[in-house]
Amino acid sequence: MPFLLRVHLPDIPGSLGRVATAIGMAGGDIEAIEIVEKRDDGTAVDDVLLEVAEGTMPDSVVSACSALDGVEVLWISRYPAGGNLTLDLEAVEELTASPADAFEKLVNLLPATFRVDWAARVHRAKGVVLGTSAAPDDLEFVELEEGPVRLEVPEDEITLYAAARLDGNEIVVIGRRGGPEFADSEIARLGHLCGLANSIATA
Repeated sequence: MPFLLRVHLPDIPGSLGRVATAIGMAGGDIEAIEIVEKRDDGTAVDDVLLEVAEGTMPDSVVSACSALDGVEVLWISRYPAGGNLTLDLEAVEELTASPADAFEKLVNLLPATFRVDWAARVHRAKGVVLGTSAAPDDLEFVELEEGPVRLEVPEDEITLYAAARLDGNEIVVIGRRGGPEFADSEIARLGHLCGLANSIATA
């Protein structure tokens, strides 16, 4: 059964090896690792895609990692079967392959690229003009003058939102149910990809 684990750990040689060993001892098999963010305080946030043996509880993997000095498990969740970590470069290659469809391809690529539940294009006047299968039918357009942002949500809302500007009349919104929080690097990447999609589509 595939799971995605997000860990906060010291950014020093050997840290990731200790985490990998702990995961293996707890019955997990690592499929892929991606660095989400390197922080100024000498720590890093990594995503680990792992397969857990049948009968093994994911809690045992969390406990094994949390027992390591300086390591904090930020989040663990089931990951779609057959899912893989799509790199931004691969997303850009998809966008450039068909410039006329760049906006549509962007929306469809974002859930895998950012490990979110859905993505949508929202028009100033028309509302949601394109969304992936789990996207809400109704999302409000938000003016984004200063770049990509996390959107505020009510306290009882469990889905986290981030948005970036496509052009003056459209934005892209992504939603992640239950966490983890969007890292600053993820927000920056979202803005970068939306900017690239706009440049490709209008070239």
